[in-house]
Amino acid sequence: MAAAFETTRSGESASVEEVATVRSLVAGQLSKALGGKRGIVESAVPTLGFTVTWVVSHDLRLSLVVPAVLALVLLLIRVVQRSTVKFVLNSLVGIGIAAFFALRSGRAEDAFLPGLIYNAGYALVLGGSALVRWPMIGFVIGSVTGDPTGWHRHRQVVSLCSRLTWILALPCAARVLVQYPLYEANQVGWLGAAKLAMGWPLQIAALATMGWVLGRDDTPMEPAPPEAG
Repeated sequence: MAAAFETTRSGESASVEEVATVRSLVAGQLSKALGGKRGIVESAVPTLGFTVTWVVSHDLRLSLVVPAVLALVLLLIRVVQRSTVKFVLNSLVGIGIAAFFALRSGRAEDAFLPGLIYNAGYALVLGGSALVRWPMIGFVIGSVTGDPTGWHRHRQVVSLCSRLTWILALPCAARVLVQYPLYEANQVGWLGAAKLAMGWPLQIAALATMGWVLGRDDTPMEPAPPEAG
């Protein structure tokens, strides 16, 4: 196992073979990659702002301005605190793409089209990666540890990451199945309500389920097979 794929126990450097359980490895690295609770919330606030404003006002331009302002406020707070801004920047990019689609056509429902495309693609990529036993959650962990594929040498990590990847894929698939018919029917109000109900609440449910799965996994780590050559 590459030296970069490490975690810390009692203040000392330890290789993945020395970690007590699969749960302790995956939970720690996944939390770092997702930016913790603050990063997850910051990624969702602008989308929530757009949906609520549209449902209340049915004003397309106002609905695009509100999430942009919210994201800029979050960005300013991050800058003042001198902390990472990548999660807020991701939100700003999403707002810009949604605004481009909606303002180009003048149709409010087109602000939701990038999200539908994203969720469909995300579900396909996540599900496909789990099917071929190279689950995307594993690469998330690898990106944090600096060893992109080292995790794949541990059968237990691959199995656990596959389950976590399927859990993340299910909300994306559910959003497309529910929201695309509303988009085709030009039901903007219902589409906004569905996006609100199936956005952050589903994400919380998915993360809570992931936490439950991690909490039940106390499989001892096995040594990785020797590297070829």
